[in-house]
Amino acid sequence: MMNGLQKLLLFFVLTFEQNALGSQIIMGQKVEDNDMLYMVSVQNHLGHVCGGFLISDQFVLTAAHCDSVKPTSVVVGTHNLKVVDDEMRYGIKTCIPPSFVNVLKWNDIMLLKLSEKVQLGEKIQTVPLPKYEIKMKDKKECRVAGWGLNRTLDVVFDLQVVDVPIINPKVCKKAWKSLSKFFPDNILCAGGYGTEKGTCLGDFGGPLVCDGMAVGIMSLKRFGICNYPDLPNVYTDVSKFLPWINKILKQNGC
Repeated sequence: MMNGLQKLLLFFVLTFEQNALGSQIIMGQKVEDNDMLYMVSVQNHLGHVCGGFLISDQFVLTAAHCDSVKPTSVVVGTHNLKVVDDEMRYGIKTCIPPSFVNVLKWNDIMLLKLSEKVQLGEKIQTVPLPKYEIKMKDKKECRVAGWGLNRTLDVVFDLQVVDVPIINPKVCKKAWKSLSKFFPDNILCAGGYGTEKGTCLGDFGGPLVCDGMAVGIMSLKRFGICNYPDLPNVYTDVSKFLPWINKILKQNGC
Protein backbone atom coordinates (compact mmCIF):
# COMPACT_ATOMS: atom_id res chain seq x y z
CA MET A 1 0.00 0.00 0.00
CA MET A 2 1.32 3.47 -0.87
CA ASN A 3 2.01 5.96 1.90
CA GLY A 4 0.95 9.60 1.74
CA LEU A 5 4.16 10.79 0.07
CA GLN A 6 3.96 8.13 -2.61
CA LYS A 7 0.32 8.99 -3.33
CA LEU A 8 1.24 12.67 -3.65
CA LEU A 9 4.04 11.87 -6.08
CA LEU A 10 1.83 9.59 -8.12
CA PHE A 11 -0.92 12.24 -8.31
CA PHE A 12 1.60 14.83 -9.51
CA VAL A 13 3.05 12.55 -12.16
CA LEU A 14 -0.29 11.41 -13.54
CA THR A 15 -1.54 14.99 -13.66
CA PHE A 16 1.61 16.20 -15.37
CA GLU A 17 1.57 13.37 -17.91
CA GLN A 18 -1.86 14.47 -19.11
CA ASN A 19 -0.81 18.09 -19.63
CA ALA A 20 2.91 18.30 -20.43
CA LEU A 21 4.19 18.62 -23.96
CA GLY A 22 7.67 19.76 -24.88
CA SER A 23 10.53 20.40 -22.51
CA GLN A 24 12.34 23.06 -20.58
CA ILE A 25 16.07 23.74 -20.75
CA ILE A 26 16.99 26.38 -18.19
CA MET A 27 19.60 29.00 -19.18
CA GLY A 28 20.49 27.07 -22.34
CA GLN A 29 21.36 28.10 -25.88
CA LYS A 30 20.48 26.94 -29.39
CA VAL A 31 22.35 23.87 -30.59
CA GLU A 32 24.47 24.38 -33.71
CA ASP A 33 23.16 22.63 -36.83
CA ASN A 34 26.16 20.29 -37.01
CA ASP A 35 26.15 19.37 -33.30
CA MET A 36 24.29 16.69 -31.29
CA LEU A 37 23.02 15.00 -34.45
CA TYR A 38 21.95 11.98 -32.38
CA MET A 39 19.09 13.86 -30.70
CA VAL A 40 15.59 12.46 -31.29
CA SER A 41 12.12 13.82 -30.59
CA VAL A 42 9.83 11.11 -29.17
CA GLN A 43 6.26 11.94 -30.17
CA ASN A 44 2.64 10.85 -29.82
CA HIS A 45 -0.43 12.01 -31.73
CA LEU A 46 -0.19 15.43 -30.05
CA GLY A 47 3.48 16.03 -30.86
CA HIS A 48 6.73 16.08 -28.88
CA VAL A 49 6.55 14.37 -25.48
CA CYS A 50 10.10 13.26 -24.63
CA GLY A 51 13.67 13.41 -25.76
CA GLY A 52 15.76 10.48 -26.92
CA PHE A 53 19.02 9.69 -28.65
CA LEU A 54 20.22 7.35 -31.39
CA ILE A 55 22.67 4.66 -30.26
CA SER A 56 22.53 2.65 -33.51
CA ASP A 57 20.92 2.96 -36.93
CA GLN A 58 17.74 1.35 -35.59
CA PHE A 59 17.60 1.95 -31.83
CA VAL A 60 16.85 5.00 -29.70
CA LEU A 61 17.47 5.20 -25.97
CA THR A 62 15.04 7.16 -23.78
CA ALA A 63 13.25 6.97 -20.40
CA ALA A 64 10.79 4.16 -19.65
CA HIS A 65 8.27 6.50 -18.03
CA CYS A 66 7.83 8.16 -21.44
CA ASP A 67 5.88 5.06 -22.47
CA SER A 68 3.00 6.26 -20.26
CA VAL A 69 2.21 9.05 -22.74
CA LYS A 70 1.82 6.46 -25.52
CA PRO A 71 4.55 7.47 -27.99
CA THR A 72 3.88 6.43 -31.58
CA SER A 73 6.93 7.66 -33.49
CA VAL A 74 10.27 9.43 -33.34
CA VAL A 75 11.59 12.30 -35.44
CA VAL A 76 15.27 12.31 -36.41
CA GLY A 77 17.49 14.57 -38.47
CA THR A 78 16.25 18.01 -37.38
CA HIS A 79 16.91 20.47 -34.56
CA ASN A 80 13.79 22.48 -35.40
CA LEU A 81 10.48 20.73 -34.71
CA LYS A 82 8.74 23.10 -37.12
CA VAL A 83 10.82 21.55 -39.90
CA VAL A 84 9.68 17.92 -40.03
CA ASP A 85 8.70 15.80 -43.03
CA ASP A 86 7.58 12.18 -43.41
CA GLU A 87 11.10 10.99 -44.19
CA MET A 88 12.22 12.12 -40.74
CA ARG A 89 9.52 10.15 -38.91
CA TYR A 90 9.81 6.49 -37.91
CA GLY A 91 7.38 4.13 -36.23
CA ILE A 92 8.58 2.46 -33.03
CA LYS A 93 8.41 -0.68 -30.93
CA THR A 94 9.15 -0.26 -27.23
CA CYS A 95 11.56 -2.41 -25.20
CA ILE A 96 11.32 -1.88 -21.44
CA PRO A 97 13.34 -3.86 -18.87
CA PRO A 98 11.28 -6.08 -16.52
CA SER A 99 12.84 -4.22 -13.59
CA PHE A 100 10.88 -1.08 -14.48
CA VAL A 101 7.55 -1.29 -12.66
CA ASN A 102 6.03 2.19 -12.48
CA VAL A 103 6.84 5.87 -11.99
CA LEU A 104 7.49 5.35 -8.28
CA LYS A 105 10.30 2.92 -9.07
CA TRP A 106 13.59 3.51 -10.89
CA ASN A 107 15.31 1.54 -13.68
CA ASP A 108 13.91 4.30 -15.89
CA ILE A 109 15.29 3.26 -19.27
CA MET A 110 13.66 2.22 -22.54
CA LEU A 111 14.87 1.25 -26.00
CA LEU A 112 12.81 2.11 -29.08
CA LYS A 113 13.30 -0.06 -32.14
CA LEU A 114 12.61 1.96 -35.27
CA SER A 115 10.39 0.62 -38.03
CA GLU A 116 13.39 0.70 -40.39
CA LYS A 117 17.05 1.60 -40.28
CA VAL A 118 18.04 5.26 -40.32
CA GLN A 119 20.42 6.44 -43.01
CA LEU A 120 23.33 7.80 -40.98
CA GLY A 121 25.31 10.65 -42.48
CA GLU A 122 25.89 14.39 -42.29
CA LYS A 123 22.55 15.15 -40.58
CA ILE A 124 22.02 12.01 -38.51
CA GLN A 125 24.59 10.33 -36.27
CA THR A 126 24.72 8.04 -33.25
CA VAL A 127 26.22 8.83 -29.85
CA PRO A 128 28.54 6.30 -28.14
CA LEU A 129 27.71 4.72 -24.78
CA PRO A 130 30.17 3.74 -22.05
CA LYS A 131 32.01 0.46 -22.72
CA TYR A 132 31.80 -0.60 -19.08
CA GLU A 133 30.40 0.56 -15.74
CA ILE A 134 31.86 3.94 -14.86
CA LYS A 135 31.94 6.37 -11.95
CA MET A 136 31.61 10.02 -12.84
CA LYS A 137 33.89 12.57 -11.19
CA ASP A 138 32.29 15.29 -9.08
CA LYS A 139 31.88 18.64 -10.87
CA LYS A 140 32.61 17.08 -14.25
CA GLU A 141 31.09 19.37 -16.91
CA CYS A 142 28.58 17.62 -19.16
CA ARG A 143 25.74 18.65 -21.50
CA VAL A 144 22.03 18.00 -21.74
CA ALA A 145 19.64 19.09 -24.49
CA GLY A 146 15.92 19.26 -25.21
CA TRP A 147 13.03 21.01 -27.00
CA GLY A 148 10.10 23.10 -25.85
CA LEU A 149 9.56 25.71 -23.15
CA ASN A 150 12.24 27.95 -21.68
CA ARG A 151 12.37 29.58 -18.27
CA THR A 152 9.90 32.28 -19.29
CA LEU A 153 7.54 29.53 -20.51
CA ASP A 154 7.88 30.57 -24.14
CA VAL A 155 7.70 27.75 -26.69
CA VAL A 156 11.10 27.11 -28.28
CA PHE A 157 11.07 24.75 -31.25
CA ASP A 158 14.84 24.82 -31.75
CA LEU A 159 16.89 22.28 -29.80
CA GLN A 160 18.48 23.87 -26.73
CA VAL A 161 21.60 22.74 -24.85
CA VAL A 162 23.06 23.59 -21.46
CA ASP A 163 26.27 22.68 -19.61
CA VAL A 164 25.71 21.00 -16.24
CA PRO A 165 28.13 19.74 -13.57
CA ILE A 166 28.03 16.24 -12.09
CA ILE A 167 26.79 16.37 -8.49
CA ASN A 168 28.21 14.07 -5.81
CA PRO A 169 25.65 11.31 -4.99
CA LYS A 170 25.80 12.05 -1.25
CA VAL A 171 25.19 15.75 -1.89
CA CYS A 172 22.32 14.84 -4.23
CA LYS A 173 20.60 12.61 -1.68
CA LYS A 174 21.04 15.18 1.07
CA ALA A 175 19.51 17.88 -1.11
CA TRP A 176 16.46 15.74 -1.85
CA LYS A 177 16.07 15.00 1.90
CA SER A 178 13.07 12.71 2.55
CA LEU A 179 12.87 11.65 -1.10
CA SER A 180 16.44 10.35 -1.03
CA LYS A 181 15.23 7.02 0.33
CA PHE A 182 13.88 6.35 -3.17
CA PHE A 183 17.34 6.85 -4.72
CA PRO A 184 19.02 3.60 -5.85
CA ASP A 185 22.65 3.22 -6.93
CA ASN A 186 21.84 3.27 -10.66
CA ILE A 187 21.32 7.02 -10.97
CA LEU A 188 23.45 10.10 -11.64
CA CYS A 189 22.86 13.66 -10.52
CA ALA A 190 23.87 16.71 -12.54
CA GLY A 191 22.91 20.37 -12.73
CA GLY A 192 20.35 22.39 -10.86
CA TYR A 193 22.18 22.41 -7.54
CA GLY A 194 24.19 25.57 -6.92
CA THR A 195 23.64 26.74 -10.52
CA GLU A 196 20.94 28.39 -12.58
CA LYS A 197 21.44 25.81 -15.31
CA GLY A 198 19.63 22.51 -15.79
CA THR A 199 16.52 20.75 -17.04
CA CYS A 200 12.90 20.94 -16.01
CA LEU A 201 9.46 19.39 -16.53
CA GLY A 202 9.01 17.51 -19.78
CA ASP A 203 12.66 17.28 -20.81
CA PHE A 204 12.83 13.59 -20.02
CA GLY A 205 14.54 10.82 -21.95
CA GLY A 206 17.28 13.09 -23.27
CA PRO A 207 20.96 12.19 -22.81
CA LEU A 208 23.47 13.47 -20.28
CA VAL A 209 26.57 13.70 -22.47
CA CYS A 210 30.08 13.82 -21.01
CA ASP A 211 33.17 13.94 -23.26
CA GLY A 212 30.99 13.04 -26.25
CA MET A 213 29.53 9.94 -24.57
CA ALA A 214 25.93 9.45 -23.36
CA VAL A 215 26.25 8.47 -19.69
CA GLY A 216 22.77 9.31 -18.39
CA ILE A 217 19.07 9.58 -19.28
CA MET A 218 17.01 12.47 -17.91
CA SER A 219 14.67 10.89 -15.35
CA LEU A 220 13.39 13.56 -12.97
CA LYS A 221 9.74 13.14 -13.98
CA ARG A 222 8.44 11.50 -10.85
CA PHE A 223 9.70 14.41 -8.75
CA GLY A 224 8.78 17.11 -11.24
CA ILE A 225 10.37 20.10 -9.50
CA CYS A 226 12.37 22.94 -11.11
CA ASN A 227 13.45 24.68 -7.93
CA TYR A 228 16.88 25.95 -8.94
CA PRO A 229 19.43 26.17 -7.47
CA ASP A 230 18.24 23.95 -4.60
CA LEU A 231 17.82 20.51 -6.19
CA PRO A 232 20.04 18.47 -8.52
CA ASN A 233 18.56 16.86 -11.63
CA VAL A 234 18.40 13.07 -11.59
CA TYR A 235 19.43 10.74 -14.44
CA THR A 236 19.44 7.00 -15.07
CA ASP A 237 23.05 5.77 -15.13
CA VAL A 238 23.39 4.18 -18.59
CA SER A 239 26.51 2.20 -17.63
CA LYS A 240 24.51 0.19 -15.07
CA PHE A 241 22.27 -1.15 -17.87
CA LEU A 242 24.86 -2.09 -20.50
CA PRO A 243 24.16 -5.88 -20.33
CA TRP A 244 20.46 -5.28 -21.02
CA ILE A 245 21.14 -2.75 -23.77
CA ASN A 246 23.71 -4.95 -25.50
CA LYS A 247 21.40 -7.97 -25.33
CA ILE A 248 18.58 -6.07 -27.07
CA LEU A 249 20.93 -4.75 -29.73
CA LYS A 250 22.46 -8.18 -30.36
CA GLN A 251 19.11 -9.93 -30.77
CA ASN A 252 17.74 -6.91 -32.68
CA GLY A 253 14.63 -6.65 -30.55
CA CYS A 254 12.99 -7.53 -27.28
